[in-house]
Amino acid sequence: MQQQQQRPEHEVRLEKFQNMQAREVVYKDKFARTHTIAAARELADDATASLCGRVTALRWFGKLVFGRIYDIDGDIQFSVSKNDLPEEDFAFFKESVDVGDFIGVSGTMYHTQKGEFTLKASSVVILSKSLRPLPEKFHGITDVDKKFRQRYLDCITGEETRNTLKLRIAMLRFIREYLQTAGFHEVETPILQNVASGAAARPFATHHNTLDIPLHLRIAPELFLKQVIACGFDRVFELGKNFRNEGMDAMHLQEFTMLEWYASYWDFRDNIDFVCKMMQELLLALRGSLQIEYQGQPLDFSTFVEMDYLAAINEILGADVFDFADTDSLKAHMLAGNILPEDEVKAAKSIPALVDLMFKRRLRNNIIQPTIVYNYPAFMVPLARRNDADPRTIDMFQVIFVGAEIVKAYSELVDPFMQRAAFEEQAANKAAGDDESFEMDEAFLLAMEHGMPPMSGLGFGIDRFMSILADQPTLRDVIFFPMMK
Repeated sequence: MQQQQQRPEHEVRLEKFQNMQAREVVYKDKFARTHTIAAARELADDATASLCGRVTALRWFGKLVFGRIYDIDGDIQFSVSKNDLPEEDFAFFKESVDVGDFIGVSGTMYHTQKGEFTLKASSVVILSKSLRPLPEKFHGITDVDKKFRQRYLDCITGEETRNTLKLRIAMLRFIREYLQTAGFHEVETPILQNVASGAAARPFATHHNTLDIPLHLRIAPELFLKQVIACGFDRVFELGKNFRNEGMDAMHLQEFTMLEWYASYWDFRDNIDFVCKMMQELLLALRGSLQIEYQGQPLDFSTFVEMDYLAAINEILGADVFDFADTDSLKAHMLAGNILPEDEVKAAKSIPALVDLMFKRRLRNNIIQPTIVYNYPAFMVPLARRNDADPRTIDMFQVIFVGAEIVKAYSELVDPFMQRAAFEEQAANKAAGDDESFEMDEAFLLAMEHGMPPMSGLGFGIDRFMSILADQPTLRDVIFFPMMK
């Protein structure tokens, strides 16, 4: 006789759902929980509790079943006995419940003969039926595409994923509390902006139908945060999403989380001291040490090495970058010295683009330990304050480790005349084909003409730092819902 083909589990569960529907409401509106699973673990034997969560395991022993319910902070065992429930209720539970369902269990806490702390059920309610099975918990999700598209399944079956995302939440909470304790106010600025400015990046373009105007998703909140400083708030910060229409790799996403803050009456050296101390306190609070590993590479945050950006670039060039008056002359020198591949040099549209390319290709990837890179050419960042001793340079720094730029900060330019000249220089670069150059922002210049105090601002790459903090190889591993094709 031909063996009967096994029915797909989705069909079996759907049939159970239909049978349940005939008896009662399948998807309940609430449950009167008395304890979370974590809190229940602190109870004594014989204490009463009503717990709820997703069923992750079931083991049947005739008239007795042991199972486990789960929430994001852990799981706990429960037991259901035919002797403790009305016969009809026990039969309904046995016929209806599956791994993946949400249930509510009320009863008393006890230890089994094997020492497992368990909730002995006096009543069980199915709160929500799972129509599709969970992945096998022992193996978890091995398909990378499914892992990111169905993040909820990855969390349920993967302890490492759960811990990583919980660590991210703890990090954001720590940062907010740290900054607020230091006198910073959290503010919000627009995501939709008329002008793409605040960073050298290619923006996303969109359109406002009602106003019939073109808009950009913000690439940085910088210009608006500085206007908040002009309001009179001494210290402000924003934790939010930025959008840059650029390439994707392990350390770049088009939608990413950035922390920016601005402090009146600080210079960039004050910011160096503050952010290094914050990173050290964060590591001690969340990792318990200033010495951690990232993908097998030991990192020591007890000290920060310093690197002179301009001196390093000039050493690669074998010349002073300020001696080159135009893009073509710098390109010719770089090609003659075989400093970078010919196609990359020829594709660059401006001196800032060429210098940035040199740094990324020849220097950045070799920076492993926490390093403060400082002393940048003024043409690199049009929003930064010129150095008083040498106006060709700016009071700026970056914090870089394992080849990743984590922090970018500088003493801010608050001189409206110099700011307009810097915007005009950027506009010329844009006209030459550098689509990452800033756009002129007259509204920001108007605010600056009304007066802004001395200040220093800072941008902190949350996703990049989080990947290193959690020892995860890519940014997609440390966010809930990464972009997928």
